[in-house]
Amino acid sequence: MGPPSCPARLLSVFALAAGILAAPILLRAQAKQHALYVSVTDRAGQPVGGLGPSDFVVREDNVSREILSAVLADDPMQIALLVDNSQASEPYIRDYRQALAAFITTVAADTSVKAKHQIALITLASRPTIVKDYSSDHAQVLKSAQSVFSMPETGTLLLDGIIETSQGMSKRHTPRPVFVAVVTEGPELSNRAYDDVLRALKESGAALHILKVGRPSNMAGDRAMVIDRGTRTTGGHNEDILTSSGLTATMTKLAADLTHQYRVVYARPERLIPPDAIAVSVTKPGLTARGTVVKEERAQERK
Repeated sequence: MGPPSCPARLLSVFALAAGILAAPILLRAQAKQHALYVSVTDRAGQPVGGLGPSDFVVREDNVSREILSAVLADDPMQIALLVDNSQASEPYIRDYRQALAAFITTVAADTSVKAKHQIALITLASRPTIVKDYSSDHAQVLKSAQSVFSMPETGTLLLDGIIETSQGMSKRHTPRPVFVAVVTEGPELSNRAYDDVLRALKESGAALHILKVGRPSNMAGDRAMVIDRGTRTTGGHNEDILTSSGLTATMTKLAADLTHQYRVVYARPERLIPPDAIAVSVTKPGLTARGTVVKEERAQERK
């Protein structure tokens, strides 16, 4: 048989070219989209705007992933304010109320979301108690925050509070859950193992932020493990506030951070085993990024 004719040769070339061009499309189709809520702050802790997909780097088990989009998050948050009102909080209650009011007011002023953020107020003395359930009526949440008082002869139950609130969030299937805990260095009375707390926290999908008021102690054990690992692994943060008068500025800054987060979407090849570690960073120097994984079913709902 002789060599193929010129038209046949051209058809073969076109078919090969089409296959090459289609390969990236096929690979992308086989990849699965995942998302993070990402806080980006400067050296002063202020949120940074104006970033796009090329400014973010996402690594899974140290493997870089393709960034598909990066936009300001417009999903409403479900924020659980966990407040230690045990006896140890008595000197700080006035500053508590002022700081909680500043946080709630700043969150309420966010108009960039599709619906109002919801906030719940839960106190931790004696037992976790819902003072105000999740509500977008921020005036009512603010009113509840102004009624917080310390309970004499009590310790705090931060770990119980995290587990119970996590379980509640898991049942509600909340799309963007956040924990903000204001605690003292008073005695922790929860009888919870740290891995149980971290497991419940992970299942909830919430970012955990811990603000500790008063002189830091060398507290160890389950509480210390939860504060350290729980904040680091969920995209939250852990901060010591030496004097309660600084709590208002800290909570105002945290509210600004939360209301200026990005939703970063990236592609991961189909795989059976999920990654052990997911890290997000930004390419611009002097900026810090923290990311909270959007749970699988919630990421898929946005497609």
